[in-house]
Amino acid sequence: MPPDAPPSTVRLNKRMADLGLCSRREADAWIERGWVRVNGEVAPMGLQVTEADRIEVDRRAEGQQRQQVTILLHKPIGYVSGQAEDGYQPAVTLVQPRTHWSGDPSRVRFAREQLRGLAPAGRLDIDSTGLLVLTQDGRVARQLIGEDSDIEKEYLVRVEYGAVARGVQGAFPAAQLQRLRHGLSLDGKALKPARVDWQNPEQLRFVLKEGKKRQIRRMCELVGLRVVGLKRVRIGGVALGQLPQGMWRYLGEGERF
Repeated sequence: MPPDAPPSTVRLNKRMADLGLCSRREADAWIERGWVRVNGEVAPMGLQVTEADRIEVDRRAEGQQRQQVTILLHKPIGYVSGQAEDGYQPAVTLVQPRTHWSGDPSRVRFAREQLRGLAPAGRLDIDSTGLLVLTQDGRVARQLIGEDSDIEKEYLVRVEYGAVARGVQGAFPAAQLQRLRHGLSLDGKALKPARVDWQNPEQLRFVLKEGKKRQIRRMCELVGLRVVGLKRVRIGGVALGQLPQGMWRYLGEGERF
């Protein structure tokens, strides 16, 4: 009989990310500091491990991770999600003491260190409003925008159909609504099924599990609709709620995407 195949290996940083311990970048930083042990030995950079290997993380890494914040921002029109572009400011510039929502139930106090490494976990177009997540935590980023992410995003989308701006629901063909739900392709690739329903005669509710660039606007164009307003109201289990536009709050301890 042929001998058993050797167990497959992956880089330690990938294994730690797959286990949900941290992001790959965090894993590299911890390994560099000597905060990670594999089978009782301090792990070197680039180490290959198997599923059977025992991984231990120093308490200092866990303490550092607990201090990382995730911020929920109600992005207004005119701000870009990430790096500044074409003279427009990035949304992170809105995270400052005077724009911290007074209704935030979190007891976390704002500190300038919380801006270090704070990055958007997903995008929201410059002409769209609503919930944008900014985080220092690689685990949150991976959950929301990782390759295997399956988190729902919910949007309210105001539309027009040709010259019809009022009572769009009555003028829009049911077959085209069905195409929005499943049957469209973008960039040569079929889109995942989506939940699309009328919220009122001029507004659709979209629930997606993917986020291609300007996806909803492009989907609507394919069926003859023009988007005149787009607002993201939920990501996973976290809703925009009463958070005012241009203001932010911390993700609460009991909140989960």
